[in-house]
Amino acid sequence: MDAVDSRRRLLLKATGASVAGCCALQAAPAAAQEAQGMVKGDLLVAAKGDDTKPIKAEDIKAGAKPVLVWPYDLKEKKPRSDSRLNKLLLLRLDPADMSDELKARAPGGVVAYSSICTHQACDVTEYVASEKLLMCFCHFSKFNPGDGSVAKGPAAKSLPYVPLEEKDGFLVVAGGFSNKPGV
Repeated sequence: MDAVDSRRRLLLKATGASVAGCCALQAAPAAAQEAQGMVKGDLLVAAKGDDTKPIKAEDIKAGAKPVLVWPYDLKEKKPRSDSRLNKLLLLRLDPADMSDELKARAPGGVVAYSSICTHQACDVTEYVASEKLLMCFCHFSKFNPGDGSVAKGPAAKSLPYVPLEEKDGFLVVAGGFSNKPGV
């Protein structure tokens, strides 16, 4: 047993906690965050203000700053904003520059990624048009908008994407994250 384990066991003993209880407490927040996730068929609404008007593909302008959105729970009639991990960024790409695979998950060229930077969990809010890259202002990580891959660190992990589809003109969540959002 190393020094860290010895201190951990001493602390647990002093507080009356058990190793099992400690681990259950650590696992609970992750399970709660996953339970708050988006659902296939959720509409998307602006993350700023109280506007719950669903977003249309035509609302997302090419070359503009990404639009931050929340999935909208149709049953509860409210945004799924209880967890930052649900926040998405939307960006319109030129369909001529997109692969067939990307087009299949990006109606009208609109892509959706987790807005949480994989480096230190800041919001990815910028699009550097001259480089055609998404950027996080906290530590200047840059991501390729075609696949979410890291173009320039310090982030080491790609931004997870969410497939979209269009129904009645509105953007709709078509599936879950490609991988776990966040750090």
